[in-house]
Amino acid sequence: MRFEQYEGYEKICGFLFTSDRLRSLDDKSLLAACVNLEDALKSGEHKDIDGLELCCELLFLQGSLQKYMGPLDILIFLKKRSLIYPSAVIAYRILLTIPVTIATTERSFSKLKLLKSYLRSTMTQERLNELAIIALENDVLEKINYEDLIEDFIS
Repeated sequence: MRFEQYEGYEKICGFLFTSDRLRSLDDKSLLAACVNLEDALKSGEHKDIDGLELCCELLFLQGSLQKYMGPLDILIFLKKRSLIYPSAVIAYRILLTIPVTIATTERSFSKLKLLKSYLRSTMTQERLNELAIIALENDVLEKINYEDLIEDFIS
């Protein structure tokens, strides 16, 4: 299912993934890809980008990109020239904010499974929930100053 989701994103946004893929498209293919992206990002009458405008910007951009670049590198390049490429900046920002995996959720269930199997016989549901929160929010837990917490508890 995860790979099907990635393939869906690849069909819509794949031409933006690398500078090599962007440069490999001819004018007709690029226009078709930009119109497809416009349709995918459209909500009713509201659209985030204009496909024709994006196509014109990317045609101009194709000649400016010299080396292999990933989408983040291209966005940084575009941000320095955002007045020239406003639609391309929007397209790359959208591309880079679309979540492609659910790895965090999968890790959460994996941790819960480990906790549950190890301590299952001696643990109530409330304790299991609390341990799961501690395991999942480990980065927040590391920032807590325990000495202050202990002093507050003592007082």
